[in-house]
Amino acid sequence: MALIDAHQHFWDPAAVAYPWMDPGDTVIHRHYGPEHLTPHLERHGIDGTVLVQSADSDEDTDAMFAVAAGFPAVLGIVGYVPLEDPARAADRLAELAVRPGFAGIRNLIHDRADPDWLLQPSVVDGLRLLERADVPFDLVAVLPRHLEVLLVLSERLPELRVVIDHLAKPPFEGDAGPWRELMAAAAANPNVFAKVSGLYPAPGTDLRPWVDHALEAFGPERLMLGSDWPIAELAGGFDPVWSSLVEVVDGYGPAVAAHLRAGTARRFYGLSS
Repeated sequence: MALIDAHQHFWDPAAVAYPWMDPGDTVIHRHYGPEHLTPHLERHGIDGTVLVQSADSDEDTDAMFAVAAGFPAVLGIVGYVPLEDPARAADRLAELAVRPGFAGIRNLIHDRADPDWLLQPSVVDGLRLLERADVPFDLVAVLPRHLEVLLVLSERLPELRVVIDHLAKPPFEGDAGPWRELMAAAAANPNVFAKVSGLYPAPGTDLRPWVDHALEAFGPERLMLGSDWPIAELAGGFDPVWSSLVEVVDGYGPAVAAHLRAGTARRFYGLSS
């Protein structure tokens, strides 16, 4: 059965600025490239990946395309355009659209002080560019408010295709009620998908109930699997993080697992076989 990692990163802090990184964090603040990922892909039988932006800059996006040009395992690239500047975003989007592997856009909205940033009129105009061009948007939702904003966007831009990264960071040790309600509300829009990725609960936590809820809300046809590597290095490394996710997904049986393993990612991002 095919297997795609729908959310991974490459970066080199010596070549591109990543403002969110702590230079003292020697696990994260270092170069991660294909040579570091390849053994994991081979060990787990992963057929390809979706490479996702790690900085709101053209430099990071250009670096991703440069690396991917020599690394066929990357099937799609989610880059960056300045959504708050629609004119410049349109120009940049036209540039990216003709590059092999271009698959979507993301902005690091969770690093912005204003959780309503996506609702600014200029940003909505930027998102409208994506809607019109049928370019998917990766939403980094880490606060309940981010999902509330998504509900507003679903009304204003109903044809915008969105994937919620990391299941919007479920509250493993808190009140799950708001998360469950907001995820179900977000899933009411058939153009909203989600990634089973970036889930780092305390050791021994059962992920199955959280994925159960995602499946109930979205169905397998709108869920995809991702490692969030190399952030996963902070949670024990690629192998335990990925293995725990695949174990849960495969536990639903092949008819469900086939979507999360590869089918959904291929359809959502328009990935080649």
